[in-house]
Amino acid sequence: MRIIAGKWGGRRIQPPAQMPHTRPTTDIAREGLFNILQNRMNLEGIRTLDLFGGTGAISYELASRGAASGMIVEKDPVMFQFIQKNLQQLGITEHKVIRMDVFSFLQSIDESFDFIFAGPPYALLNIDDLPAIILRKNLIAPGGYFVLEHTPRNNYQQVPGFVWERKYGTTLFSFFQRLPA
Repeated sequence: MRIIAGKWGGRRIQPPAQMPHTRPTTDIAREGLFNILQNRMNLEGIRTLDLFGGTGAISYELASRGAASGMIVEKDPVMFQFIQKNLQQLGITEHKVIRMDVFSFLQSIDESFDFIFAGPPYALLNIDDLPAIILRKNLIAPGGYFVLEHTPRNNYQQVPGFVWERKYGTTLFSFFQRLPA
């Protein structure tokens, strides 16, 4: 796994050998995602939220490209420790990792973020609840995006707030924006 661009571009991060509950976003899909984002928004100084943090790769990339602050939510204790260790090693002090279930976290938060990413386990039964919760709670800042990583078996094109979808192999990214008031 590598950080693609920015301050730590090219830096390799070795994930733990055993990650039974984690499926990292591939470098190719992550590169495609960030190409889209760089063309649609300025990542410098934004506030971010990374749900189902996994290896933390999305957040390292965001910090490397200038995100001002971020929250990473990961409930697995091994991955939580892994993310904490990498944030320390990279010197990323403005991002914090929270060890908590994502749905419990979403019920407790009332802030908005310029960019929200969710890369849940593909087998997550309530994956379809994520856009509704995030949009209902206005967690996306005006002009910001929520990106949900999923497989082709999920389709969000009829969900309010859906903007577009991009496919990288069997990985799909659905993009959402805040609903008008």
